[in-house]
Amino acid sequence: MEHKESLNGYQLHLVPTRKFKTNALVIRFLAPLQRETATNRALLPFVLQKGTKDYPSERVLRTKLDELYGADLNIDCAKKGENHIISVRITFVNEKFLNQEDSLMDELLGLVQQILFEPNLDGGSFKNEVVEKEKETLRQKIESIKDQKMSYTNMRLIDEMCKGEPYETHVHGYIDDLDKINGENLYQTYLSMLNEDKLDVYLLGDIDVEESKQVIEKYLTFDRTEKHQPTIVENSKEKKDYEEVTEAQKIQQGKLHMGFRTNTTFKDSNYFTMQVFNGLFGGFPHSKLFVNVREKHQLAYYASSRFESHKGLLLVFSGIAPEAYDKAKNIIIEQFEDMKKGNFTDKEVEETKKLTIHQLKETFDHPVGIVEVMYHQVLANRSLTPSEMFEGIKKVKKEDLITFANQIQLDTIYFLTSEGDQK
Repeated sequence: MEHKESLNGYQLHLVPTRKFKTNALVIRFLAPLQRETATNRALLPFVLQKGTKDYPSERVLRTKLDELYGADLNIDCAKKGENHIISVRITFVNEKFLNQEDSLMDELLGLVQQILFEPNLDGGSFKNEVVEKEKETLRQKIESIKDQKMSYTNMRLIDEMCKGEPYETHVHGYIDDLDKINGENLYQTYLSMLNEDKLDVYLLGDIDVEESKQVIEKYLTFDRTEKHQPTIVENSKEKKDYEEVTEAQKIQQGKLHMGFRTNTTFKDSNYFTMQVFNGLFGGFPHSKLFVNVREKHQLAYYASSRFESHKGLLLVFSGIAPEAYDKAKNIIIEQFEDMKKGNFTDKEVEETKKLTIHQLKETFDHPVGIVEVMYHQVLANRSLTPSEMFEGIKKVKKEDLITFANQIQLDTIYFLTSEGDQK
């Protein structure tokens, strides 16, 4: 049961449950996904974890977290649809299991207040030595994507597929933009995040709703004007035919990735159909891609698919021998055509629905997973209870999947191959 309340400039979500021994506090800052701000925003999580006014180094800050019974802090960024999201997550032990007089919640919120409102500054600026060091950390993170060939190929697929759309923006930013960042302009990005981003605060665990609200209001007091709202992606333009892009590197295993436009996101009534379609097409071990591309024809080291809930994309991933490109591509497209023709059984549909529900239930077995599902609803402005989600999946029929398959369009094929094997 989610209790929602609009406080001064942000939405508070309190979720009482006795399912877990730990509580989770998740704070989400949302702004539009833009090239101009992406690198600065990607750097902020690194800098904010490097200390506060009273805990001026990462070591001192982590020691304080250890003293709070091993509270775990994580700050990172992500893109969901055409939104850039900075998340602050803290998991901590439920104080009902502790034999102490002081309130752990009070202490923890006091620390969160420090992290958010009192970072370690040098006047009106982040400390330049900290910023320079963390720029190097971010630079290494961005460069490391080139070595993770699956992630790299997926990134390049999105580059080509979403040219000119906000979604092409790299969530971790760009090396070219790092040199422009200093302590002062990063501090301005931080102020913009604090004062203008859409802000949602989640507290989940064995909590008292009224008490928790009072503690959060005490420590998270903002004087802010929320400027940003989630970007809702509209249906994309139709393309007559798909594009093929090939790149050669010094690699042994080729990466064949495909991007489809579904024109369906979390806000749409056929979202559950997309979930089941993905499971049957490439999401599970019994799926068409796994069985046909990987097992039957033994063309791929891996073959799977996943969808992007807030952008309306379905992505196919496969690792193949470079010389198998044409055969693998044709068999993947064949599986897609089979979905459009309804070449699958009612029994396969039922098995996929059960696995999809099981997967969703597993998400609900983790505090942060529950928050994730709830945040989907904020992004899409659509409220659903867990039981409504399960029912939505159960109601999907074979004819729904055929209709859905026929509205999907193959947009882009991206093939990373070995040098000398270019098609």
